[in-house]
Amino acid sequence: MKYLGILFILLFSSSHSYGQLVGDKEMAITHLTGDFYIYTTYNFFDGIPFPSNSMYIVTEKGIVLIDTPWDPDFTKPLVDSIQKVHNMKVIMCLVTHFHDDRTAGLDILKKMGVKTYSTTMTKRLCKQRNEKQAEFVINRDTTFNFGNHSFSTYYPGEGHAPDNIVVWFDKEKILYGGCLVKSLDAEKLGNVVDANISSWMNCIKDLMKRYANAVYIIPGHEGWESTKSLKHTLKLLEIADKSPIKGLSQEKPYKN
Repeated sequence: MKYLGILFILLFSSSHSYGQLVGDKEMAITHLTGDFYIYTTYNFFDGIPFPSNSMYIVTEKGIVLIDTPWDPDFTKPLVDSIQKVHNMKVIMCLVTHFHDDRTAGLDILKKMGVKTYSTTMTKRLCKQRNEKQAEFVINRDTTFNFGNHSFSTYYPGEGHAPDNIVVWFDKEKILYGGCLVKSLDAEKLGNVVDANISSWMNCIKDLMKRYANAVYIIPGHEGWESTKSLKHTLKLLEIADKSPIKGLSQEKPYKN
């Protein structure tokens, strides 16, 4: 793999962040709270860069990734950088559905000795769609424990994709919604090629009840500053459901 001119910047503040340039593309890492960090990578479509959010957690056992970089070229720079910053190894990655903005770096992580996980359904869809596959699978909603941190996966049903799961950190009240949840920045649903609009609405209503006390909600793309993203997602879905052509909402040129 060839990557050019890595720029490493660490800004010391209460909400510090650092970034890298890999060739002409940017990756940003932002401290969320405690041991939690959001990393955002970009991919170009029609010359327009579009952001994709993922997360990592620093635990007593090592660093855990939730989803991979969208562009696989970011994977090794990401791992090298966060291992250097935190002086800990990346030990695991869990992906939340089969699209490449979640899975593109899986093969590179496996080569680096990182254990990679997905649901059984996600692995099957990755195989069918020729996307990268995780090494290990979970067959049901699962709780993972890593010393001082634990998190649970939850499958609410078909939504943005048939296999989308969310990840809940109960102690910190963090809901990682991935692409099932749309940012307040989103004016449309984006890619609905694999979506089930009616089921997606039920999923969001379920999440709104199940995680009503969420302090942070992390969507798959764009800003995560608001806890109103579930309500916003439901509004977008209701608009799409009433459209003469259901789901006709792809406005931004991204692939996920």
